Amino acid sequence: MRLKGLVWFFAIVLILISVFQLSFTWVVNSHESAMKAKAEKQVRISNPGARGDEKNDLVKIRLLRLLDSTKDTKIYPVLGTTYQKAKENELNLGLDLQGGMNVTMDVSLEGLIKSLSNNPKDPQLLNALAEATRLKANSDADYITLFSDAFKKQNPSANLASIFAGAGKNIKVTDSDDKVTEEIRTIAKGAINQTYKILLKRIDKFGVAQPNINLDENKGIITVELAGVQDADRVRKLLQSSANLQFWEVYNIGEISKNIEEADKALQNYLNGVAPDTTKHVTDTSKAAKDTAKNVLTKNDKPLLNTIHFIGPQQDKNGKQQYSSAIANLELKDTAKANEYLNLDVVKNNFPSNLKFLYGIEEKDAKSSRKFVSLYAIKTIPGSDKAKLEGEGVEEASQQYDERSRPSVKMQMTPSGSRTWAKLTTDNVGKPIAIVLDDVVYSAPNVNGPIEGGSSEISGSFTVEEAQDLANILKSGKLDAPAKIVQEQIVGPTLGKEAVNGGAKAFAISFLVIFILMLIYYNTAGWVANIALILNLLFTIGVLSALGATLTAAGIAGLVLTIGMAVDTNVIIFERIKEELTRGKSYQQAVNDGYRRSLAPVIDAHVTTFLTAAILYYFGLGPVRGFATTQMLGIALSLFCGILLSRLVTDVWTNKQRHFKYFTGVSKRVFKHAKYKFIEYRKVAYGISIVVLIMGVASFFNGFHEGVEFKGGRSYTVSFDKAVQNDEIRNSLRDQFNGDYPVIKTVGDSRHLNITTSFMKGVENADSVVQTRLYQGVKPHLAAGTTYQSFVKNNIQSSQVVQPTISDDLKKGAIQATIFALLAIILYIFIRFRDWRYSLGTIVSLLHDVLVTLAVFSFFKNIVPFPLEIDQHFIAAILTVIGFSMNDTVIVFDRIREYSRNMKNADKKTIINSAINDTLSRTIMTSLTVFLTLLILFIFGGEVTRGFAFAMLIGVATGTYSSIFVAAPILVDFAKNKPLGSADLATENAKKAVSKVKVVKT
Repeated sequence: MRLKGLVWFFAIVLILISVFQLSFTWVVNSHESAMKAKAEKQVRISNPGARGDEKNDLVKIRLLRLLDSTKDTKIYPVLGTTYQKAKENELNLGLDLQGGMNVTMDVSLEGLIKSLSNNPKDPQLLNALAEATRLKANSDADYITLFSDAFKKQNPSANLASIFAGAGKNIKVTDSDDKVTEEIRTIAKGAINQTYKILLKRIDKFGVAQPNINLDENKGIITVELAGVQDADRVRKLLQSSANLQFWEVYNIGEISKNIEEADKALQNYLNGVAPDTTKHVTDTSKAAKDTAKNVLTKNDKPLLNTIHFIGPQQDKNGKQQYSSAIANLELKDTAKANEYLNLDVVKNNFPSNLKFLYGIEEKDAKSSRKFVSLYAIKTIPGSDKAKLEGEGVEEASQQYDERSRPSVKMQMTPSGSRTWAKLTTDNVGKPIAIVLDDVVYSAPNVNGPIEGGSSEISGSFTVEEAQDLANILKSGKLDAPAKIVQEQIVGPTLGKEAVNGGAKAFAISFLVIFILMLIYYNTAGWVANIALILNLLFTIGVLSALGATLTAAGIAGLVLTIGMAVDTNVIIFERIKEELTRGKSYQQAVNDGYRRSLAPVIDAHVTTFLTAAILYYFGLGPVRGFATTQMLGIALSLFCGILLSRLVTDVWTNKQRHFKYFTGVSKRVFKHAKYKFIEYRKVAYGISIVVLIMGVASFFNGFHEGVEFKGGRSYTVSFDKAVQNDEIRNSLRDQFNGDYPVIKTVGDSRHLNITTSFMKGVENADSVVQTRLYQGVKPHLAAGTTYQSFVKNNIQSSQVVQPTISDDLKKGAIQATIFALLAIILYIFIRFRDWRYSLGTIVSLLHDVLVTLAVFSFFKNIVPFPLEIDQHFIAAILTVIGFSMNDTVIVFDRIREYSRNMKNADKKTIINSAINDTLSRTIMTSLTVFLTLLILFIFGGEVTRGFAFAMLIGVATGTYSSIFVAAPILVDFAKNKPLGSADLATENAKKAVSKVKVVKT
């Protein structure tokens, strides 16, 4: 009873959490739909002649303004939640579902190490760096370790301290190589983390609702996902720009107070649609017109002053006015509106031409916990983007303590920087100097007096951590550790919408098919499976939303697969209950025994599938991780729903003197009294397996179509107005790509092509060049008058760029993931069954499944009308097949072990045949449910998941075959004199002992 109470408790809690979490998505979608309808209506009224792209752009702009204006509006009346807060809690959609950009960035440490050295042109240093860079592509070690090892190997008699030690540095001449390496690694980690922090701040400029950015500190890899972003060039420039440290003079509020007043008036006129100097009279003398003008003017009264809270002058104890280094403070949520206002020409024209507004670092109010930033008015140099003192003038910076024991930042300038710093501080005594990194003001201390000699200290109300951060910022201005894009994927909104529609259709049809199948095959007991399935899906999506996970196209594929795998638990249990009923047991006893005896194989099946999903998550990247996350969550919840909740529903029903029916006319006839002699045909199966082995090995010689992720290069999905011939496009592009033959595949129909090229692979900043050549090559096949800009905006539906460094890492990770998955499964089976023959049968059957899939992808790559590529999705399919294939194998193995205890006088062939025949119904049904969902995903799921679904279809079919004809027969032909299970072995040992006793007595 206590267990039932816990099940009820957790079920209710999960239902409430899931419904509550998903309600935010429903509320946000309803609000955004209403705002979109309002935006379309406003555009129709204000721009009746707008058509096509112009109309769509106007609607987008108006919609963004409406959503921004309602971000503090309470759209969830029950909870009083604002739109902005509800948006933060909705289910996130990945860029492949709503369009956007995903990049993988590699933080280069080569320049950092050079900058730390005494002589960046030292041949010993350069040779070691070159070797470290070469080794990085095929090593898991971090770059600092590779550099250190390479230096020691190339220069056995030299030491690292001789290259890096110097006055004012933490590295001393007497330091050992290990100590020097550790110091460089510490500095490198600081630089990597600082680059990550800077990227976080830069990403805020994109206006993306829920950006994803993750740092792998050990690899120096940063992944960024910006859903909804379409300006790829802007993203590339901002993400890849080097850390830019500058020292600026500033305007105070007293110098520009009049400009602020004039700018505010001009902005008010602009927002109210009133021409300059006409706010005091209205030409239309009608009362309605006057009332309208009055209302509008009231609504937009002093917009700049109401958005930005300017800081007035203060008086010291002598009555002298003092000015803050910042001119204003504003809440973080108001920065978007402030940016919009400050960037308008009507506002900018009222300020000095050399004034530039910059924000300070984000701070939090201790009382209200609201986040705010300071606004600074920077004095730029006319005609130049550079400050009087740039980051090159700072030689060293470190966190220290001032004379009052407060945390501070100690700086040491270069000789040239020292002279510039002395002049700058002399000219600004009593005034602040803003220290800016990547257009963010980190500090603006007042200058107490001229600073000469190149040594300076920045002190204030810093914590130790803040002082360390500022020191790192100053060093990062000098140290060159830029982040470069090594992999990039862009998905247009059209392709994203198609992915959503395809995924939703596949999900709905799969659910309906499995729902009906359960009722047809299991009668009223099918309702138990369907209730468990519905709750499983609800919990999975709800928990994903609660965890803030992002749902991708691969994630939807995981949900579709979950539909098939979720009911497998019930299939295994129901088939066992049917067996118990056939033996004449009562319904209550059959249910008890069915659940009890099915527990072990159910857990085994889930553990093996979970292991492969976890390995996929560890080695995967980007969307594939989304699939693994969904699958792991679905597997865990499947155990809860399929075993505990299903049993709870069954007990509730049967407690009322009723019971579920498990047989139908169909299920009674299918596999009834099956007595197939599988073991007798094992030699035929062995022959087939040998052919499979030969074909699998031959596939490596025949070759594969590697996806752009694994071979590197650039890939584009291009839409055309009419059907085109692949060969014509290929020949046109060959000339543009300097003889490189692009790989062209049809996507859906002959109006959509995926074009992959190795032209300029590995060349940095070549994206625009390749894209221009692509346009020139396909231009004859585009609609007349299509410009390059129109082609990029409307015809390129998605693109992907992968540099050779990351493609090598992905291939290596894929191989490691497959090997680890196989080893994990073998080890688990050995621990579970305590017999090496079971592990051998497992590995042979799994290799059989993998080789069949590889052979099909190799020999059919130019035959089937859809792309068969070896990419991350293919690896995901292989690992999933490895886990799923074990479901059937474990069920058969478990039954063999059970029968080896019960059928004491039967030979091995009889035991194994009986085990396979008695589990045949569940083997076919578990495979059928998954096969049907995958077939539906393959047909309706769209191009993103088609290759994955096809690989899984092959794997499921071959997995069912190998479980019956490959894994089980091995138990007969290896160690023929050894019993089939540990229990059987104990029985044999007992018999031998009894025989010995009889001999002694005799």
